[in-house]
Amino acid sequence: MGLISPKLDKLVQIFQSFGLCEGLQCLIFVERIITARVIEVFMKKVKFLSHFSISYLTGGSSTIDSLTPMMQKTTLDLFRSRKVNLLFTTDVAEEGIHIPNCCCVIRFDLPKTVRSYVQSRGRARQSNSIYILMIERGNNKQEDQLFDIIKSEQSIMQTALCRDSLTDIFKFDWKDDLNAFYVKSTGARVTTDSSVSLIYKYCERLPKDKYFTPKPIFNSTFEGGRYQCSLTLPPNAAFQTIVGPPSINSKLAKQLVSLDACVELHKLGVLNDHLLPLAEEPREIDAAEAYNNYASGAGTSKRKELHGMTRIRALSGTWAHESVDVTLNAYKINFFCNQEGEKYCPFALLLNTILDDDVANAAMDLFLIPNKMVKVSINPYGQVHLSAEKLKKSKRFQEFFFNGIFGKLLVGSRSSAEPRAFLFKREKEIPWSSLNMYLLLPVESAASQEIASFHWKGIDACASVVEHLLDSYSLDGEYENSSLSSSNSYGTFGSEDIVHLANKSIHIQHLRDSVVFAIHTGRIYSVLDVINNVTPESSFDEIYDQKPSKSCSFVDYYLYKYNIRLKYPRQPLLLLKQSHNPHNLLLSKLKYEDGFSGQNTISEKEQVHSHIPPELLVHIDISTDILKSFYLLPSVMHRLESLMLAAQLREEIGYAPSHSWIPSSVILEAITTLRCCESFSLERLELLGDSVLKYALSCHLFLNYPKKHEGQLSDHRSWAVCNSTLHRLGISRYLQGYIRDTAFDPRRWVAPGQISLRNFPCECGFDSFEVPIETKFITEEISIVMGKACDKGHRWMCSKTIADCVEALIGAYYAGGGLAAALSAMKWLGINSEFQEKNVIEAKNIALCWSYLPKFNEIKSLESKLAYTFSVKGLLLEAITHPTQQELGIAYCYQRLEFLGDSVLDLLITWYLFCNHTDIEPGKLTDMRSASVNNDNFAFAAVRNNLHVHLQHGSGLLSKQITEYVRSISEFVVDQQLISSSDSFKSPKALGDMMESIAAAVLIDSNLNLDKVWEVFKPLLSPLISPDKLVLPPYRELIELSSHIGCFLKINCANKGGNCAAEIALQLKDDMLVGHGCDSNRKGAKAQAAICLLKALKERGISHTEIVAKKGQQEFASGYRSCTSSLAHNDSFFEDGHIINLRSCKKEKSLDRSTISSLSMKPAFVEDESCILEHSRKLCNPKFNEPVVLQLKTEKGGPRTELFKLCQTLQWPLPRFLSTEEKSRTPICLDGMETPHFNTFVSCIRLHIPNTVTIELMGEKRTDKKSSHDSAALTMLQELQKQGICVLKEP
Repeated sequence: MGLISPKLDKLVQIFQSFGLCEGLQCLIFVERIITARVIEVFMKKVKFLSHFSISYLTGGSSTIDSLTPMMQKTTLDLFRSRKVNLLFTTDVAEEGIHIPNCCCVIRFDLPKTVRSYVQSRGRARQSNSIYILMIERGNNKQEDQLFDIIKSEQSIMQTALCRDSLTDIFKFDWKDDLNAFYVKSTGARVTTDSSVSLIYKYCERLPKDKYFTPKPIFNSTFEGGRYQCSLTLPPNAAFQTIVGPPSINSKLAKQLVSLDACVELHKLGVLNDHLLPLAEEPREIDAAEAYNNYASGAGTSKRKELHGMTRIRALSGTWAHESVDVTLNAYKINFFCNQEGEKYCPFALLLNTILDDDVANAAMDLFLIPNKMVKVSINPYGQVHLSAEKLKKSKRFQEFFFNGIFGKLLVGSRSSAEPRAFLFKREKEIPWSSLNMYLLLPVESAASQEIASFHWKGIDACASVVEHLLDSYSLDGEYENSSLSSSNSYGTFGSEDIVHLANKSIHIQHLRDSVVFAIHTGRIYSVLDVINNVTPESSFDEIYDQKPSKSCSFVDYYLYKYNIRLKYPRQPLLLLKQSHNPHNLLLSKLKYEDGFSGQNTISEKEQVHSHIPPELLVHIDISTDILKSFYLLPSVMHRLESLMLAAQLREEIGYAPSHSWIPSSVILEAITTLRCCESFSLERLELLGDSVLKYALSCHLFLNYPKKHEGQLSDHRSWAVCNSTLHRLGISRYLQGYIRDTAFDPRRWVAPGQISLRNFPCECGFDSFEVPIETKFITEEISIVMGKACDKGHRWMCSKTIADCVEALIGAYYAGGGLAAALSAMKWLGINSEFQEKNVIEAKNIALCWSYLPKFNEIKSLESKLAYTFSVKGLLLEAITHPTQQELGIAYCYQRLEFLGDSVLDLLITWYLFCNHTDIEPGKLTDMRSASVNNDNFAFAAVRNNLHVHLQHGSGLLSKQITEYVRSISEFVVDQQLISSSDSFKSPKALGDMMESIAAAVLIDSNLNLDKVWEVFKPLLSPLISPDKLVLPPYRELIELSSHIGCFLKINCANKGGNCAAEIALQLKDDMLVGHGCDSNRKGAKAQAAICLLKALKERGISHTEIVAKKGQQEFASGYRSCTSSLAHNDSFFEDGHIINLRSCKKEKSLDRSTISSLSMKPAFVEDESCILEHSRKLCNPKFNEPVVLQLKTEKGGPRTELFKLCQTLQWPLPRFLSTEEKSRTPICLDGMETPHFNTFVSCIRLHIPNTVTIELMGEKRTDKKSSHDSAALTMLQELQKQGICVLKEP
């Protein structure tokens, strides 16, 4: 194997010997964490082992490769379900892990103790499993070590088998031990000798904190010559007390009661069949084997999946394929413009399906640049009967105008291989898809709202024009019309006011505001005016005032360009407005305003006018009002189609109460992502749905599992609400097909009968619209383009989006129909959240057992403060009882109620914020919830309302901390939000827990009446958070601020004297700021360092309030966020939103914040927590003595991404771009090739290297602004490579 060790080579050979064994489960034990990580990475690169899924498992430590407890659980779940075949692990997997199908254990590093040897060997539990020890050939030290371990094991076994019992009075046969408990299915047993230690081990797994360590209490009594022992377990155990049988001595009595307790715990399911405490609820095994292999990494933002799109059933039909009479359902589309005098002809949508009422009566706003808005209303228009002849003409009308305006009526060209031809000449019948079948017809403006009255005059005129063109175009696409005599000169008709067109002669006053078709271009125009002083014989260049052309006049131009000899060269030219591509009119143009000035950053494009001789135009007898409405229809239909899709999903879910239903607009919001650039997205509903899901599952678990402690309930809930579970549920319901995950592109939208000009052929390799659930359609490649669908509707989607949509859908049903609707949606998704009224009664009955009479006055006083009287006083008593009361024999505590109350307050506060702050960004709404729903906030409310005095506990440490906390907040007049965001006021967790427990107690006592709970708690929590009072945590504030000013952070954390020390460095223009912090944990240390940097930045006039909070972050149609900001002290101004690349990595494939925050530098800690100023003296950071290697990618955004990566690595400020635009009348030629574009962009790039130099370079011409930025970035990279700063390599 070349450069690998012989030992690793042998391990590869062992794996190779397994062949293609399916379902293999092999544990490989190594000594160090780094060994597990490195070998795991190496094995994944071995091609002939690619059929194995490989991972690693380590304990938690301060090293970078260690795993968090949640990651450990996830890895073990994947290994148990055989989604991971080879698992490299340290001694963390030697004990307490049950993997029944593990068939092979390999000790890559030898065990150091007999215990390690025996326990690792015991992991191979499948029958005929193998245990392999790897030692170096000829290594006597290793051989002696292994021999000693085996010899010691045999000695221990011999001693254990031959020893006497604990007493000489009783002797037990190993094969028939009456004082032992066996589990037949596994052979596991617990004896009197091991029962006590098992009870202690069980108690260690119960929830605990620094005030309370759960432990068993044994109480022995002597009566009648016998000892009898009672065992009291902690209040959060499955049961509290048990009394053992009489025994001859106290030690045996203790063992026997422990043995009975073990038997009872096994019956209750808290000890598994291997007689080990369950740390968590058993995970459900997916029913579908296909998903088992598919689920690794599901629900994460890194993973991308290929999915199809659900077809809209309401648009399907076959009626257009038959030449028969049809009856269709009509829905009128009305347009109302906010500018006086602007009129749009109403249209009608005709389709075979009856739409739901809310879809059939939809309304929307269309935004036209600038300051121009059209309100659209839809309403039912009855049924319409069309004869076969009218149906044919209606289809022809739709085909002609949609292809003429947005497509092509003349296909092919003289210069191409495809001959030029009239669209209807080539194909008499344009195909209509049965999946997308409807008609859009103009309606008479004065028509009644109830009786359908279509603009048949215009429809018939269109049909006549098509027939005329069919007769006039030859097979080679040449227009041959003899209807007008060529001998007639201008004025033959007796008046100079008569103009000859291609199909008729018409008075000049009837030309203005008419619609015409150009026979030489195949395009549709509207006539603006008649230019009386300009004829085809006029100079061509004088009209356009552009560069000299090859043609002297229009006569010469048309002869040279189109081989057309004009017959009426003395007629005046017509000034025409030509058709253009449709636009996305659903995006509010207010989002194009500058965040500071409010001025429009995008102005209306200059209208393109044409000058064409009348004889080349075919007159169409319709008004321009009809033509203008065509440009609105793509956006209108896109929104209607989206509402139909939402209504279709609503029908699938099936929740339909008699009094109301969930609005389709709310469901549409739940399936719309930010990538769609709409005025709404699923983020707000996702936030709400997260709280609803958490609450519903908490109620279900609390009420249905009264014997489960808080830790077990939390583990089960965590698994049920994790993204991987939600992703699986969404996939099972094909929710991914309903998700809208890309911005509306009107150029790809086609009406029935329209030929698409922007085809994206499917390259996925299969014909169906749905994508199979297979691993080959999963990737983590960052270059994948998200959201863009092929012609079959296949598109790449972020895996986490599906999980987010599940939560948003639950939130939508809660917002639209309350908790009952949300539970119905959860049931459809497959989430078990049901509970019955009897479960609430049982919970009350349990609390009735607690005697509250000794605490009667305490309870009465607390009820008066809460302004609520409990029907079951035991619930309130339980809610204020801390687990440390176990020492006094109290058999209950608030931990289970705290589990429920956490979700209750979370939902109530989230719902309050959701309803009362509808106009703020979802991100800010999330921040407001985080600031409101936290332990510090609840603890502050408890002290402010003097509820803390009622906490029943038995901890001196807790009492001292509560006293200090009350004193600290009473000595300072501080704001509640300052306390929540500051580390200076650390609240005892027990106070917040008590508030959550009281909320749960009120909920149970009021029979799950959430309104009653909010009635009690709203006064206690007031004043509630408001956007202007929101204070972000320091570290979060620093990240946002540095992102907006275009600077990178470098963070390094290290252990220092038992605490964590953090260093954060931030490079300004020529100043390097370094903040230091020290705290007991990593989070606190980074917060302290962030506070130092924020103070230093504020001294330089750079603050979050001035730059971020005051800036109205407006989202552009491209999906970016404008981040232009002016800093007076460091002269930083970023044009064109380039800092956005840090915030919108999905769009530009740039660096994300997790990458930024993972950077580190050599620590330079100081004793005090301060911010110091450092100056850069070299071109590069001293750490980088060698050039930075960059993988240059040629696709769009590649050069910019690599330049930003270089700036991040060297901690330079981001570059500035300044673009200039040049317009042309003719298509642009670049690199000797003609392009379809008429504009070019050139960008100048300016990069400042701190304390060194500022480099300014110019890029090459490109046809769009982003590409010109890439060209400038590439030029800069090439210059930096010449300077030896970086090395560019092809990927």
